[in-house]
Amino acid sequence: MKKFFSLALAISFLLVSAFQSHAQAAQSAADRSNALNALFADIWQDRLEHSPEFASSIGDKRWNDQLSNYTVAAYNDKLSRERDYLLRLAQIDTTGLSDQEQLSKDLMARQLAEDQEAANFKPWEMPVDQFNGLQSELPQLVSVLSFDTVKDYDDYIARLKKVPTAFQQISDNMMTGMDDHRVPPKYLLEKVLVQVNTIAQEKPEDTPFARPLKKFPASISAADQERIKAELLDAIQKQVLPAYTRFARYLQGQYIPAGRTEFGVWSLPDGDKYYAFRVHQSTTTDLTPDQIHQIGLDEVKRDEAEMLVIAQKLGFKDLASLRASIASNPKLHAQTKDQLLDLYRHDIDQMKAKLPDLVGRLPKAPLVVEAVPAFIEKDQAPAYYQHGTPDGKRPGTVYVNTYDFEHRSLANVESIAYHEGLPGHHLQISISQELTGLPEFRKYMHYTAYTEGWGLYAEHLGKDVGFYQDPYSDYGRLEADIFRAIRLVVDTGVHSKHWSRDQMVEYFKAHSGLDDATINAEVDRYIAWPAQALGYKMGQLKILELRAKAQKELGSKFDLRAFHDQVLDSGALPLDVLDERINTWITQQKGK
Repeated sequence: MKKFFSLALAISFLLVSAFQSHAQAAQSAADRSNALNALFADIWQDRLEHSPEFASSIGDKRWNDQLSNYTVAAYNDKLSRERDYLLRLAQIDTTGLSDQEQLSKDLMARQLAEDQEAANFKPWEMPVDQFNGLQSELPQLVSVLSFDTVKDYDDYIARLKKVPTAFQQISDNMMTGMDDHRVPPKYLLEKVLVQVNTIAQEKPEDTPFARPLKKFPASISAADQERIKAELLDAIQKQVLPAYTRFARYLQGQYIPAGRTEFGVWSLPDGDKYYAFRVHQSTTTDLTPDQIHQIGLDEVKRDEAEMLVIAQKLGFKDLASLRASIASNPKLHAQTKDQLLDLYRHDIDQMKAKLPDLVGRLPKAPLVVEAVPAFIEKDQAPAYYQHGTPDGKRPGTVYVNTYDFEHRSLANVESIAYHEGLPGHHLQISISQELTGLPEFRKYMHYTAYTEGWGLYAEHLGKDVGFYQDPYSDYGRLEADIFRAIRLVVDTGVHSKHWSRDQMVEYFKAHSGLDDATINAEVDRYIAWPAQALGYKMGQLKILELRAKAQKELGSKFDLRAFHDQVLDSGALPLDVLDERINTWITQQKGK
């Protein structure tokens, strides 16, 4: 079994598998295949039913009138069901089944066991920060819903009426977290309060929740439109906004005063063990925080050497001079929000024409570019991607942060466009969703090191197809790369080496030309979301390592498109699994 299983579960899994192997000897491969896929279907339906927001996000409307149950009892019930699934999975012998079926069993078992291990750190007790939580996820959910029928609107109204219950459930969990001394840093919670108050103080019709009222389908009668509008605004006025107001009072009066004063998770109970778990979870490697910290230092040094070459070609004696020039040059900063959005659209469009040179399988799903919603833009990254629906009815979206646009450098727009859009997240995630012959859960698996590693690797692919012709944009590519290398240093710095926030900011400023708004948002992100940011660089380095190995061993037989298809054709994978699969592919190619 894979190395991230908790010991007890791994032993149980192996023992059950051993006991079942004899009993299953008489079963045909077809019977065992059917049993495996039936179990996958059961687990998938369980996820959809108990995560109705996720179901809605992929176009399954069966639970559109529901919100998740956030209680500890519901969480424990989920763990119990997953332990049962894990044991049922162990009873199915995959000997003689297809490679993908064996991989699916392995990945599912790994995911179920990891959920059990995560429970040791009581994640339900810290459910909110400035990047995650009900306060921001609920209004963002609106943008992924489709409103085609009267029932869609009525389900949505019913869902809004459940918002007070959901807030009460997470507030109860947060109270337990206070008792267990599991609380986020105080200053991050103050940012959450700003988010909550922003919505609480809006008029019902101006909130993100009222967005479905802006345009009705022609098939809905005028009478129904009037009724829906009245009931929806009433639900926002009487249910949603009061829930936000109560949550704001709870944050301000009880929760924020109890917030941590230390920044790193080392200050939590079992904080070092928790960070080690998160490092494993994010990177899917066995590397220690110290090892990752050193890799970060080495990568920063390597990037700076390449950046210095560009700086000198542009006539600057050192990186500091070039960074100062970029910071003070208005031509290298956005003049308007629309200009920033249009530049992203331009770079994505030019890459679209080059995709056939990079991959054999092209995504069917459309892609659009929009601005980050105003209520969360201040604390968000420069851009992020939101997947569309498999049927293409909702396109994938690259959200661009236009907050403080005049201070955002245009030099890194091209690299970010490739990362978030094409050939990055939109290509990888859309292909994953469009795969056939795999159980549904495989299409929606997420491993940070793989998904974000591919995104960062995709930035370099622009170089492979002849882009980054502007030296400032090529410098921006390296700025984006060193940005991810810095993450290895500062994330491990704050959570393992007890760095202060000021140390994080100082390291960023010493080794990048990023604007203050981006640096502050990023530093706060790492503090709130331990180890998540480590996956980007670690995943990119693994893909580059495997590509270099394939090129060296295959020589003239190496085909870049075939390599990329091999990386992408099984959906998201842990890095150790990806390594194994690419090495097997290399061996197979040698034999042809």
